Order: sequence, then structure tokens, then C-alpha cells
Amino acid sequence: MDPVAFEIFGLSVRWYGIIIATGLALATIVALRETRRIGFDEEYLIDLLIFAVPAAIIGARIYYVIFSWEQYQGDILKMINIRGGGLAIHGAIIASVITAIIFSKKKKISFWKLADIAAPSIILGQAIGRWGNFINKEAYGGPTDLPWAIVVNGQKVHPTFLYESLWNFLVFGFLIWYRKNKVKVEGEVFLLYIAFYSVARFFIEGLRTDSLMLGSIRVAQLISIVLIASSMILFYMRRKKYSLNDSKKH
Repeated sequence: MDPVAFEIFGLSVRWYGIIIATGLALATIVALRETRRIGFDEEYLIDLLIFAVPAAIIGARIYYVIFSWEQYQGDILKMINIRGGGLAIHGAIIASVITAIIFSKKKKISFWKLADIAAPSIILGQAIGRWGNFINKEAYGGPTDLPWAIVVNGQKVHPTFLYESLWNFLVFGFLIWYRKNKVKVEGEVFLLYIAFYSVARFFIEGLRTDSLMLGSIRVAQLISIVLIASSMILFYMRRKKYSLNDSKKH
């Protein structure tokens, strides 16, 4: 499939950008609906997005360039050219979280509440955004004869973008259900998002052929292990603190 959707005044508009923008739009709608449901001021969310979206794109690109340094070294224009792909979701998450922490402190609102509002939207955006990898013929796996294999450069390979997209849609549904029915402590939805996404990413990354590497280690797998451990520790600590406070009240 041609990665260029159409042209405007000689400027090519790529499917990758259209898909990312669609994911962002739908994610924003979902998040705004949640702010209304819980009575949270939606202006805070809109203001956060103004800062978090550019930060996420910059963070995703910086992360990718750092771990692909040999490809970009000495070429500034190539580093900042994201039109052909080359964005790493872990970089986007890190940059977004840092932005949200700073924003919440400045506005004197709960970071954890913001994170819980945003978490299902983030994973929804990721689920949709992965199809941009399909258009660009990137983020695919090794050879396979499975019936759902896709053909890249004449070879049947694992559609790892599809595996991750389907998993992300499942996690999105679970998080929506969880925050309506099971939440006890602010931050649980966000921490579960981090954990569930990272579990799948760890295994899917093992199938990919274009992983960012740190020596012989797949960076995404290393980061996934760190995120799983840290999110589950924080989940346990926050739930334990809630239980202690609840027992004192009684």
C-alpha cells in the first residue's frame, strides 16, 4: 500500500500521520467523556493535551534516535524528519508522564486522577496507531507460515503490529470496565495499563526483527520488565496504604 494518502499543493500527506491523528482524536473524545462522568474539569485535560501531545512526539523521536544513533549521527535534518516513521512508544510514554507530573503540580491537581482519566485513551490511541506501522511496512516479525501471516518483501512474516493492536483493544476494554467497577485507589487504572501493555510488549518484541538494541538486549523488553515491576509495586503500595487508612476509619 502506498504510504502517501494524497497530496496538497505538492506536499504529500501520509497514512501514518492520518492514522496517528485519528487515534489521538478518538482518544481525546474518550478522555473528555470520562472527565464529564466523574465531574472533573475538562479544561485541565485540554490544557494538558496542548503540552503532552508535542512532548510525546518529541520524546518518541528522541528515544528512537538515541537507540538508533548510528543511523542518525551527524544528520540533524534526518533526526527531526518523522514523516517516514521512527517513533518509539516508550519514549512517548516517558515524556507524557513527565509532562503530566509537572502540569499537575503547577495546577495543584492529582496526577493519579489525570493518569486514570488518560490511561484507556492512551492504549486506544496505541491500538489505532499500530496500523501506521502496517502502512509503513515496519514493526513486523520474523518468518512464519501461520495463516494470518502478512507478506513483506516477498516473505511471510508475523504481523506483530496486529498482535499488539488487538491486545491493546482488549486492554482498553478492560480498563474502561475496571475504572467503572473496581477502582479503590487513584492511579490503579494507569498502573494496570502500564503493566498489561508491558507484558504483551515483552513477548511481542521477541518476535520483531527491527527492535532497538542496547548491545545484545532488546531495549523494549528491558523497559517492559522495569515497567511491569515498578507498576505492580506501586499498585500494591497504594492499595496497602488505602487499606490501612480505611481500617483506621473503622
